[in-house]
Amino acid sequence: MTPSLTSLQRLHVTSPYALGEALLPSCRPESASAGRGQCDQRPTAMASAQLRVAVVCSSNQNRSMEAHYLLSQKGFAVRSFGTGSCVRLPGPAPDKPNLYDYSTTYDAIYQDLLRKDPELYARNGVLRMLRRNRAIKLRPEQFASCREPFDLILTCEERVYDQVVRELTAREQETLQLVHVVNVDIQDNYREARLGAVLLCELCQCVSLLDDMDSDLAELLLEFEEHSGQPFLHTACFY
Repeated sequence: MTPSLTSLQRLHVTSPYALGEALLPSCRPESASAGRGQCDQRPTAMASAQLRVAVVCSSNQNRSMEAHYLLSQKGFAVRSFGTGSCVRLPGPAPDKPNLYDYSTTYDAIYQDLLRKDPELYARNGVLRMLRRNRAIKLRPEQFASCREPFDLILTCEERVYDQVVRELTAREQETLQLVHVVNVDIQDNYREARLGAVLLCELCQCVSLLDDMDSDLAELLLEFEEHSGQPFLHTACFY
């Protein structure tokens, strides 16, 4: 059975991410030591550290890394990835992005942008983002290069969801282990990445309470759709 979402039902959602703004106090990065929320108060069916989670966006820079940071702070076994052919960051003009190979470390990207135009990349927040990223892991990672199995893969836009599902279904099935791929669209800016990360954290905390994730996840996602106003895509794949 799905966990009670009584705390969610009291919310009056006025925007797609209003749910994220009012969710568990313990999920908020700025109040990690605050009071614990609805999904924290019950014994877990699956400890957060046992739920293997991947978060995927386009370049493994903003949305997936914000969620990676928050989920790791909450004790989840989490990795993050991008699906793009290269890492793309804003440049001096919309048609002049900064492109990097996935082998380029976050610190090397940071130093490169610092040389190019420190004022621009400080003003648009990219340097701050890269400082956070390099404190989490060494470099961005491409999803297609990872063969580690996960229980739950969270994607941040429909295009990325399609790429992840295509990648998984194209692989030869070996263990037949089930993996759930779930998408919720998160705009690629700093505020929405932060709110989206809170929403994904709430989802993972509630997933960890499910008695049977394979049977109950669809019902849980319906409740999240109802109370967040956000559509969730969901499919199951096999390793």
